[in-house]
Amino acid sequence: MSDIRESFIPFRRTDIINLCLEDGKLQDKDIKLFQEFCDILTAFFHFRFHYTLEKIKDNYTVFNPNSDVKTLQEPSLEQYEEMENNVLQGFKYVLERANYIQLPDEIIQKSLQAKSLINLQTDVDFDDFEHLYCYYRGDINKTITLKKFKFFEQEKIIDILERVVLLIKFKGSGYFQAKAKKDKKYQDLNFTPGKMYLYFYKNIPKLDLDLLFPNIKTSMTWKDKLMFGVPAIGAAVPLILRAVPNILLIIVAIFILLRADSVVQSIEVDKEKVRDIMPILVATLSLAVTLGGFAVKQYTKYKSKEIKFQKEVSDTLFFKNLANNASVFQALTDIAEEEECKEIILVYYNLLTSQEQLTPEQLDRKIEQWMMEKLGIAIDFDIHGPLNNLEKIRGKIVYEDNNENKIKEVSLLSYDQQENINILSLEQSKMILDYVWDNAFQYNGC
Repeated sequence: MSDIRESFIPFRRTDIINLCLEDGKLQDKDIKLFQEFCDILTAFFHFRFHYTLEKIKDNYTVFNPNSDVKTLQEPSLEQYEEMENNVLQGFKYVLERANYIQLPDEIIQKSLQAKSLINLQTDVDFDDFEHLYCYYRGDINKTITLKKFKFFEQEKIIDILERVVLLIKFKGSGYFQAKAKKDKKYQDLNFTPGKMYLYFYKNIPKLDLDLLFPNIKTSMTWKDKLMFGVPAIGAAVPLILRAVPNILLIIVAIFILLRADSVVQSIEVDKEKVRDIMPILVATLSLAVTLGGFAVKQYTKYKSKEIKFQKEVSDTLFFKNLANNASVFQALTDIAEEEECKEIILVYYNLLTSQEQLTPEQLDRKIEQWMMEKLGIAIDFDIHGPLNNLEKIRGKIVYEDNNENKIKEVSLLSYDQQENINILSLEQSKMILDYVWDNAFQYNGC
């Protein structure tokens, strides 16, 4: 389990708003204004993230392995590279806004060496990937009960990632065609070269991350091979011992045909049985059936074991899958939108109700303390993101100067010379957001 405090706020936006309203620090006349401020703020950021999502979807079309639409014109190499870059930038932007953390490469590599729930020997060829990004949220410990030898149970503590997002861009078809010439396994691929695959999973053991990769190769561990091989050898020995007389008959028959009488005399076997062709044929058939049947039996056991392994992997991923490919962007954008709004609402509310001016660092500590008191959770609040968002929201407000109404353009948030944060009143903030919303499109030429 990671000791890093995460920035993710594990409560709904509506719950955060209700907590602020129930906090008792807003005056009666401000309660309705604050609710209206939250409503228009949410609508504004929904509009912004919708634009982000549409841009990602438009650029992702040529990389989507499940796309059911065609482009009127194939993009040029320069356009293709630009579209790929737009998808990757949008992917990272949305995940950062959703407060997901990029998983270090060494954690993925470690999952190939150790096992958690599924006892498999796995191998992933990372050279197959042109791009690989893995993000997560929620690093927790969980105690589970495992069955041992069908009768005994054992408790085990495993490290689980509550949410995992994986993006893979495979190399082009030329790379895999060259690979198929060396290894026939690459002639039938379960993925499309050059495409971009996205996976969104829940509750994945950290040491089973390797199971998420579509190009994974699985095999039995050394323990399974031993459990498989030792009984096979034990069963084969008696069969071979029983087949020895038949084997000798076949050998003698061969030497008789070769007229090697001296060799035949040195072998202690009934010569009459050898000269009678039927016993030899029966011996040959008996040996073939015996050894062949044993081989088929052992192969069937191996395939049964392999199918069982694959079923365990499939069951694990099927019930933990949240989204694939294009739908991953939709899900993550919705999460990012919620996180962005929750952070801004917490910043604005705590500034609005503070009895003293606050610097960004002071506000950060205040919000983290407020969350601990209200919800009992310790988070690493991302203070700079919501502050930057509020500062960038600019609009025009009407104010009175010498009994005259004047208009000026201001930001929702600003700083004084001591780096203290200043925000507009609820009335003025609503006016700014209303102005920005009304001017989101300028189709009338104004």
